[in-house]
Amino acid sequence: MEKRPLGNSGLLVSKMGLGCMSLGTDEKHALSIVEAALEEGINYFDTADLYDFGVNEELVGKALKNVRDDVVIATKVGNRWNEAKDSWSWDPSKSYIKSAVKDSLHRLGIDYIDLYQLHGGTIEDPFEETIEGFEELKAEGLIREYGISSIRPNVIKAFAEKSSIKSIMMQYSILDRRPEEWLPLLEEKKISVVARGPLAKGLLSDKMLDKASDKIKKEGFLSYTYNELSELLSSIQHKLLNDRQMTELALQYVLSSPAVAAVVPGASTVEQVKNNARAVKGSALSKDEIELIRQLAKNDKYEQHR
Repeated sequence: MEKRPLGNSGLLVSKMGLGCMSLGTDEKHALSIVEAALEEGINYFDTADLYDFGVNEELVGKALKNVRDDVVIATKVGNRWNEAKDSWSWDPSKSYIKSAVKDSLHRLGIDYIDLYQLHGGTIEDPFEETIEGFEELKAEGLIREYGISSIRPNVIKAFAEKSSIKSIMMQYSILDRRPEEWLPLLEEKKISVVARGPLAKGLLSDKMLDKASDKIKKEGFLSYTYNELSELLSSIQHKLLNDRQMTELALQYVLSSPAVAAVVPGASTVEQVKNNARAVKGSALSKDEIELIRQLAKNDKYEQHR
């Protein structure tokens, strides 16, 4: 699988990573999914200390133990479970980041984290202190690079201007084109996008509307009503799916941006990993295909957190 640079970090990541949140807590099942990803040439694995109270990090660490030097392990920090483990609070403080990294390293069973990401963020956060914490972790050799996972424009802009982040994880798909407003800035700053949700809860998978939940049928998806979704997917199917499946079209659209280093769809089965990898290994979209998608799909902008 093709590998792309993560910003100007020197790290090369497969253009499809594995979003590990969906692995579950059964070790054998989780291992089978990670092994399938490795077989497909995936080297980028994204987890978080929040997932399953840290169990996800433990499973990812075990699954990648024998290939540690060949993979890029990303995890996240900033959300603190309470003692009852029924809710969490936000803590972007330097002291918490420097404490939490040690717990993640222990659970993952590794000496350093390739990409350590702030798992959220608000404009009221102590940016300088947060950045200082990450920079100190780099200097100490506990992390190689750092990034953020955020969709808030004011947070993205602040980190792009004040820090040396190498990546921003954000939701991006044909149905959610809001990140496109920021792609030129990120490309200029040599900050890569890691795209989560590229299949939009399965609506852009080969099953399309069959994956629509009762909530989506009632309330729609983002600014799309269910009828608008139906019309858009029907138009895409009629005008663009001659030689492609929807999953391939959806993933190749996101990957068509030079600012995008990787798409990170989740997977709860081996078959999903294989299907997504097959789609990513398909042919790139033509300029005409990209332009037609942009004509058909809404190009909304973030209204809040500006």
